[in-house]
Amino acid sequence: MAENDGEGRGGMGVFGRRLLLAVDARGYGGADAVTQGEFQEAITRLLHEAADAARLDRSRWMTQEGGDSLFAVLPEGASEPALVDTFMRVLDFGLRTFNRNREPHARLRLRAAVHFGPASPGANGFTGPAPVELGRILDCAALRAALAQAPGACLAVGVSKPVFRDVVKEEAYTSVRADEFRQVRVKEKEYEGSAWIWVPGADVRRLDLGPEPEPGPEPGETARGDAYTMHVSSGGGGAQGPGATVNVNN
Repeated sequence: MAENDGEGRGGMGVFGRRLLLAVDARGYGGADAVTQGEFQEAITRLLHEAADAARLDRSRWMTQEGGDSLFAVLPEGASEPALVDTFMRVLDFGLRTFNRNREPHARLRLRAAVHFGPASPGANGFTGPAPVELGRILDCAALRAALAQAPGACLAVGVSKPVFRDVVKEEAYTSVRADEFRQVRVKEKEYEGSAWIWVPGADVRRLDLGPEPEPGPEPGETARGDAYTMHVSSGGGGAQGPGATVNVNN
């Protein structure tokens, strides 16, 4: 699936900061073909419904979609509070509705990550540290543990430091309170930093998410020098590591 805003590769100039979203389903690979098909339909529909409710024009997102996952660069001016608050609340409600009366093994449960940071157009698409950091937050052990430790939850959300600091912390822009989030250390591959996790319907502070972050300055975020590109092409592909490619289908 491709971005359709008519502004070229993401509609950005030489440098830009964009709002980024990634989601991934838990347990998709172990589901049977029928359940996988149901999950794919539900993910597509629920993301559209959540975007509509949050007034985030889904047709203008540049996306890479897998069977159970999505990576998206939202257009310039997309509302961070709307994505963190309304979008996630509506998504959680939709997941709970979908899962009603379903057997535990057939319940759709998602991890989601939100970041705002640099993403620049390169010769073959987007480059920049923000997509790398987003992927590390989405895949981090703490966010995975959040769903495992809260079996009644349908959604676990991880946000980056700038999103928590600028959108959540002051409690002026969202209805989600800062104390509903829990800071965790993210150490995935070459990246080391922090994220804040929120699990709608669960007390995230009671969950076993691994070691608590150590006090003091945050470690160097070594992913900052990496290039992460997004090709706009007719082929498909998946999010890879630093210096790799995310293919976006036109």
